[in-house]
Amino acid sequence: MNQKLDKLFAAYNNLVSEKNVAIEENNGVYTRYKNPAVTAKHIPLEWRYDFNPESNPFMMERIGFNAAFNAGAIKWNNKYVVCVRVEGVDRKSFFAMAESPNGIDNFTFWEKPCVIPQIEGMPDTNVYDMRLTLHEDGYIYGIFCTERKDPDAPAGDTSAAVANAGIVRTKDLINFERLPDLISNAGQQRNVVLHPEFVDGKYALYTRPQDGFIEVGGGGGIGLGYVKDITNPVVENESIIHNKVYHTVYELKNGLGPAPIKTEKGWLHLAHGVRNTAAGLRYTLYMFMTDLNDISKVTHVPAGYFMAPEDAERVGDVSNVLFVNGWIADEDGTVYIYYASSDTRTHVATSTIDKLVDYVTNSPEDTFISSGSVETIISLIDKNKALLAK
Repeated sequence: MNQKLDKLFAAYNNLVSEKNVAIEENNGVYTRYKNPAVTAKHIPLEWRYDFNPESNPFMMERIGFNAAFNAGAIKWNNKYVVCVRVEGVDRKSFFAMAESPNGIDNFTFWEKPCVIPQIEGMPDTNVYDMRLTLHEDGYIYGIFCTERKDPDAPAGDTSAAVANAGIVRTKDLINFERLPDLISNAGQQRNVVLHPEFVDGKYALYTRPQDGFIEVGGGGGIGLGYVKDITNPVVENESIIHNKVYHTVYELKNGLGPAPIKTEKGWLHLAHGVRNTAAGLRYTLYMFMTDLNDISKVTHVPAGYFMAPEDAERVGDVSNVLFVNGWIADEDGTVYIYYASSDTRTHVATSTIDKLVDYVTNSPEDTFISSGSVETIISLIDKNKALLAK
């Protein structure tokens, strides 16, 4: 057994120490990398195997893991830390921190998964997709989806669920204080993000109100609401600031990814948009900007998606999906985008604040009709033709 264990550790150490390589072909906005940053194979061996030969004579994997994806992110103690949604083969998700010295490769998990305190009498059946926000009040907040069985489901229906926004806060990313779940007028809230600054002395929250667990119903769109006291998180004055639009990449539903990045030109937002296809739902990422002094005012929205699944990213537990809930803006202006593909693995892409601001403010906006798209293309052709003629 020692020989088998040695082989397991050798393979694991090779994986977590492998250098990631930038993909040279890119669109000038961001750079993708060859390998996923975090996968289920990055889960530490001591979480998976019983090393005792008496209780595990065949050296079987005792606890299996299915996926490592949808990671929140933060720069912490000069490390690039991602809060990964780890899903076991038992279908339960939980959170675990992994860190990298450079934000691109060599991600290793911390010693143990995160311990999230439970609300008395209302344990979380499943938790996922935590956004980490360092707020100006000094706390790091984690807002995540907490899922529980729908108490009003018909007898025999074992799939109906109720989703809400769970809230924790911490000073060290290890010890978490559980706050009450979000209280809003929406039927369900699966996608809530905390703005990093106070707005008129209140906590600002980006929401995604929807009628049901899966179906948006009469809800949907990216909302904005305010909470006076985060220890009694009642959302007030919630309104939609960026709605769903017919025949766009955010036709069916949309939701904010990580907390926005503050720039001189405005707040940069990265979001996911969903449309339906004959092959099922397609999730892509798109960007927009809000006013620096009025975060409810959307100022720029480039047409179409910012990033979509490519090649192997298209395949996984839920195929044809990109999702994001974490990015890090470094001191030098580099932006590390931690996106997940097909509900299976976590990737990294890099850009800069200057590039993203240029992309959002200078890319053509959607005209929402095909002839308008043609006019936009012809306008660029004519502009380039004139420049080349000089």
